[in-house]
Amino acid sequence: MRSFLQKTALLLLFVLVQGAVHAQTTLGIFTDHQDIGTNVKPGSATYLPATQQYKVTGAGTNIWGDHDEFQFVYKKLTGDFILYARANFETPKGVEPHRKLGWMVRQSLAGNAPHISAAVHGDGLTSLQFRKTVGDATAETQATITGADVIQLERTGTTYTMRVARFGQPFTVQQVTDVALGDAVYVGLFVTSHNAGVVEKAVFRDVRIAIPAPASLTPYRDYLGSHIELLDVANGHREIVYTSPKSLQAPNWRPNGKSLVYNSDGLMYNFDLAARKPTVLPTGDVKNNNNDHVLSFDGTMLGLSSGVDKLGGSIVYTVPVTGGTPRQITPRGPSYLHSWSPDKQYLLFTGERNKDFDIYRVSATGGPEVRLTTAAGLDDGAEYTPDGRYIYFNSVRTGTMQIWRMRADGTDQQPVTHGDFHDWFPHVSPDGKWLVFVSFLKDEVSPNDHPFYKHVYLRLLPIAGGEPKVIAYLYGGQGTINTPSWSPDSKRVAFVSNSADAGK
Repeated sequence: MRSFLQKTALLLLFVLVQGAVHAQTTLGIFTDHQDIGTNVKPGSATYLPATQQYKVTGAGTNIWGDHDEFQFVYKKLTGDFILYARANFETPKGVEPHRKLGWMVRQSLAGNAPHISAAVHGDGLTSLQFRKTVGDATAETQATITGADVIQLERTGTTYTMRVARFGQPFTVQQVTDVALGDAVYVGLFVTSHNAGVVEKAVFRDVRIAIPAPASLTPYRDYLGSHIELLDVANGHREIVYTSPKSLQAPNWRPNGKSLVYNSDGLMYNFDLAARKPTVLPTGDVKNNNNDHVLSFDGTMLGLSSGVDKLGGSIVYTVPVTGGTPRQITPRGPSYLHSWSPDKQYLLFTGERNKDFDIYRVSATGGPEVRLTTAAGLDDGAEYTPDGRYIYFNSVRTGTMQIWRMRADGTDQQPVTHGDFHDWFPHVSPDGKWLVFVSFLKDEVSPNDHPFYKHVYLRLLPIAGGEPKVIAYLYGGQGTINTPSWSPDSKRVAFVSNSADAGK
């Protein structure tokens, strides 16, 4: 009898564990899904690992009034969070113009529960809608744009902020305060058809839940976990290829297209894209490396910036990309490396030499430093074009951090971007046609700072001219894209996003 009970208990445990594993596998980052409300036509939810997409079908009369009916794909969360996705209905024209999809935060799974939702309607209306108490009427604040397909909902205490955009454009923002749903809430994706007899289908991609840095975090001492992501610059589709609870920073894409190089905890790592596995890249006694490292154009050499307190801070070194004993290039710091010349003869670095940070050129074997910028204020992030004729860099000389261009000898310095954001770290595609850079929000950072853990954009600009386009919306900043990170075919970019629960 005892043996039978033991076996039964073990079998039950196995079923429960397998069920949990199955739910996790089939629903990606979510734990469950169900129809909310009574007598709702059955919906469904499927996760597609190959594309990291979610396909959700849902029915229901509406999410409005004093109760809701819809399909919900969810998990429970506590504390603050940032929810992000790109979303659209599978069919451009549905039965009802007010079918809805989006993100929802819900106090319970009851149909009349308090909630707040970032909702996009079938006719394009985009709104932040909420019910503050059980069975209360739903209220809303509408976005200034329609037809959003990029949806972000952030919680900070009892304040909820909706950021929405049509892909390629910056966010527009709506906010509601004093929505007290409790610390533990249900968070997820929803679809409702606005018609009890109809089922609507929606696709959600690039779905991310980021846990932001707490207010108690001490910058450059405390760190969040990291995702290494690959971004298709043509359509903005993102893929997480590696996650770690550590701070991973500044992925370089090797010219062979098979691996990345990044820094973490002062060490350099080679990340095999096929195996999805990192290995330490040996750099001898130089083990305090930061995120200002760069590969030579032919991929045979790696330039490092490594902190040496007795020499004044970061020092530039070079080392074979296979590893070895680094060669010291700059005699004193701070010196932050950013580029090799295409012929491997020169290095570009940002150095503090005259109580100001400027861009300098130095021989790749060391020697005299040539100052290329002289404007007051920080000049940083210099990078050669593939033909070696020009250097792109970022400068705060106008009061806003902007992208600039100069000739390789430092002459003819001209602005490239024009002040909407604080723009950092321009990287030129291998085919010389595109520029990608990271943009910080003016209301979050000062012009000469590029901190960790902020709302940032990656933006794309044609070298031939035009307006920048947002190609990624993320939580990151310092370490996201400090170094050249284009794939050799100029089709993708590697970058880092952050979350406190990454890899845990």
